[in-house]
Amino acid sequence: MFREIDFKAPAAALMLPIFLALVAVGLAGFATSVASGNPILTGGSLVLAFVAFICAVGSFVVEPGKARVLVLFGTYKGTIKTPGWYWANPCFTKRSVSLRIRNFETQKLKVNDSHSNPIEIGAVVVWKVVETAEALFEVDDYEKYVTVQSESALRGLATSYPYDAHESGQEALSTHTDIVSHALKGAIHDRLAKAGVEVVEARISHLAYAQEIAQAMLQRQQASAIIAARGKIVEGAVGMVENALELLSQKGIVNLDDERKAHMVSNLLVVLCSERSTQPVVNTGSMY
Repeated sequence: MFREIDFKAPAAALMLPIFLALVAVGLAGFATSVASGNPILTGGSLVLAFVAFICAVGSFVVEPGKARVLVLFGTYKGTIKTPGWYWANPCFTKRSVSLRIRNFETQKLKVNDSHSNPIEIGAVVVWKVVETAEALFEVDDYEKYVTVQSESALRGLATSYPYDAHESGQEALSTHTDIVSHALKGAIHDRLAKAGVEVVEARISHLAYAQEIAQAMLQRQQASAIIAARGKIVEGAVGMVENALELLSQKGIVNLDDERKAHMVSNLLVVLCSERSTQPVVNTGSMY
């Protein structure tokens, strides 16, 4: 396994006087050789100028947020991350790697949730390279590796949770976004550890039932909402009836036996729980 090595390269500014001195000596020697007609001096001057040019090629720049990975004849020598102007052996291959935070959005994947319901899901992954040697030498193409492994982790996550929580306390994709995002980030991080990549954030960006069951699931959600609303209405109506009977009894407005109480409770529940406005009926006689 490749491990990142901090390479100490001299600043190119320190080497600049040497380059200029070599050029100056080469030009002076060339001028002298032309005046004297000495071919050996002319050849030496040209060789000196060529050496100065080759050495100048060894200078390179490291930009902020980027790194340079140095390879000599197929052997990894080290990485420079500090921005600046440097000089290294001209034979080094200097590969640039971005250390900046990047993000991408996965494709909208069609998978089955833990209840085998087909759903569409997508995610946004924020990542950056932290280990340049692993990123370049452990995997073939680390950017493509990040994309493929992120989608694989998203598929695995979707099969571990239901779309909706049908039981109390159950974790679901649509309701427990923070828990799901944390699990997705961990799953992607485990897959990308060998590529020298750190996952900064991962969140669900798209979540929906697949088209073939979307209408049926919408009706199911509406039915669940109606049942929940009805439960609240009935609970409130029972409380109101209880308060009404208690107030009537405390103030002595009317004395009701069990049968009349049952009749009154029935009427009040009908009025309070009905979807439509009720029509009052005036009873001028006895219920008996």
